[in-house]
Amino acid sequence: MPTPSMEDYIEQIYKLIEDKGYARVSDIAEALAVHPSSVTKMVQKLDKDQYLIYEKYRGLVLTAKGKKIGKRLLYRHELLEQFLRVIGVEEENIYDDVEGIEHHLSWNAIDRIGDLVQYFEEDKMRINALQSIQKQSEDN
Repeated sequence: MPTPSMEDYIEQIYKLIEDKGYARVSDIAEALAVHPSSVTKMVQKLDKDQYLIYEKYRGLVLTAKGKKIGKRLLYRHELLEQFLRVIGVEEENIYDDVEGIEHHLSWNAIDRIGDLVQYFEEDKMRINALQSIQKQSEDN
């Protein structure tokens, strides 16, 4: 199982490949706000652990294992962003909040959050009711 740091790299690499068709060390470094040398070290570790195949100066590709985990990690991140929006967290806090919690939740908790998001989004009156409760608590 990858560490939280490895998960951040796999998720970002997966996202870059989905968005751009490729992920270069410099793109990963920029996206994660780290030095390229740190990316190179992690990419070598991810290669050793068979999440990707890395060839110096040629780039990298995710293995089937890396793609599967990357897809699931991106889903987790996007679901948590969606959840925080549904419950009314201010937009400027969402990214940092997700980064703070995503590695500390079990996949069972993620699945239940998915159920809850689906429950709210199936009927907008549920979201309206939640917002009404939030407004009342703010007024008190």
